[in-house]
Amino acid sequence: MTETVLTRIAEALERLSPVPACAPEWDAAEAFVWHTAPDRLEPVARVNRIDLPLLLGIDRARDTLLENTAQFARGLPANNALLWGARGMGKSSLVKAVHAEVLSQAPAVKLVEVQREDLPSIGRLLGLLRAAPVRVLLFCDDLSFSHDDTHYKSLKAVLDGGVEGRPENVIFYATSNRRHLMPRDMIENERSSAINPSEAVEEKVSLSDRFGLWLGFHPCSQEEYLAMIRGYCEAHGVEIDEETLTAEAIEWQATRGARSGRVAWQYFTDLAGRRGVKL
Repeated sequence: MTETVLTRIAEALERLSPVPACAPEWDAAEAFVWHTAPDRLEPVARVNRIDLPLLLGIDRARDTLLENTAQFARGLPANNALLWGARGMGKSSLVKAVHAEVLSQAPAVKLVEVQREDLPSIGRLLGLLRAAPVRVLLFCDDLSFSHDDTHYKSLKAVLDGGVEGRPENVIFYATSNRRHLMPRDMIENERSSAINPSEAVEEKVSLSDRFGLWLGFHPCSQEEYLAMIRGYCEAHGVEIDEETLTAEAIEWQATRGARSGRVAWQYFTDLAGRRGVKL
């Protein structure tokens, strides 16, 4: 048998049974990203995030998530959390900002991001995290499932089931634009086509029920939108008179067809660039 054939066989066997990932140097970074093929946790040199005080208009969600995360950091009971709702209102920014806030009190809490498409490997990731000497905030951004997607089954055991269950040192936070993580027409289709409609629907929506915290995010008002921009200006030392800011910011959001924290930041980024201020 040639060396090339043996190499192909070895690669095929490795794909079927991945080599166990080695634990990273946990002190190397505050955050890590989970990758597969091969399995590994890669440190993030600089986390892309906004300071917690700059996230305006989401006070209730901010306070609730911060308290839940602080409890987890202290080794107390805490819930998995689903942050759902309007686009661009700071769901993922809040998770990263809360983690940064908690780090000042508990530096041994690490943020680990897992991509939605890598959810089938989450059992292997949990096996690695279970033995970690740190507490881990496991984070999946923009979590949702399509009609023929079965990845949600991999996640159920992580949240509330399985023989081993979720490791005591791991908590799971996810963001989504959908409250039940699946499109409404997918749920309605199950009701109309399944042999037992209620059971088919329950299997799919039960995933969101396994999050102890549901934090809703809703479109902001114009007053909140302008307050966000003023906060960014004050934090970064960008000077602009109120009349000009209001006129430009309203025109900016009109061209986007929406108001949100993301649109506010995009306008501010443009403003800072025009004023020669580095962020």
